Amino acid sequence: TTIHVKRIHSSKFGFRTLILGGSDKALKFIDDLKTLKQGSGHDIIGFANINGADFKLKNKLELLGSLSEIEEIIAQHQIEEVIIALETSDHEKLKAIISRLAPSDVRINLIPDTYDILSGQVQMSSIFGALLLKVNTGGMPDWQTACKRALDIGLSLFALILFTPIYLVLSVLVKVSSKGPVFFKQERIGIAGKPFQIFKFRTMYIDAEKAGPQLSSSKDSRVTKIGRFLRKTRLDEFPQFYNVLIGDMSLVGPRPERQFFIDKIIAEDPQYLYLHKVRPGITSWGQV
Repeated sequence: TTIHVKRIHSSKFGFRTLILGGSDKALKFIDDLKTLKQGSGHDIIGFANINGADFKLKNKLELLGSLSEIEEIIAQHQIEEVIIALETSDHEKLKAIISRLAPSDVRINLIPDTYDILSGQVQMSSIFGALLLKVNTGGMPDWQTACKRALDIGLSLFALILFTPIYLVLSVLVKVSSKGPVFFKQERIGIAGKPFQIFKFRTMYIDAEKAGPQLSSSKDSRVTKIGRFLRKTRLDEFPQFYNVLIGDMSLVGPRPERQFFIDKIIAEDPQYLYLHKVRPGITSWGQV
């Protein structure tokens, strides 16, 4: 609104901003901000260095940590916007940096001269007078997100009520098949990298992973007889309608994974973290 823009231009309001990089380019950007006649909309909280040489900004801003601690810095300081100030020698790191920032609910901006690196993936952001390029990390428009969430709530509530007799029958079968609880719960990673407890009908014997996290197979000896049937028919996933109802998951989305395996995947391909921009789903494109 006009009132908010006036408050921003008068420097009475600004988004909590982190500078990523502390060398010449970041130093020049801070100096350029000071020359603006109107506020840029940035409340610069501090900076994080990309490599061990990024300390020239230390005399002007507080050093909050390094790139390896970026998730903790964003959460601890309630960062709303990150401005990436890359030196030429660090350009090859840009893809990995943006992939790492993507799951966080922060705006990502670049110093303009990196435009040629991400041509087609950036747009000018000059409403508050800041000479920056905005990085588009994907995601749906707000109206699509709202519609999708409304469908999730309505259909999951319908499924929980409609399938109640099936839940009761399956609960009895799981209980008599082997010792242990009816339901299995496990920590998975959801939207914005937040952990949650996923619910399933138990398909394995208890203490199946006492030797550590393992991927299952079609002939896995840890799976019970009724568990094989549940897995083949996907009936073991039905309790996840509750996860959808409470907002941990969606009906359709990338399948949620454990942090143990996520760490292994992103070591090979950091772009996997883009999946955390949306709620994980009971079923995914791959399964369909």
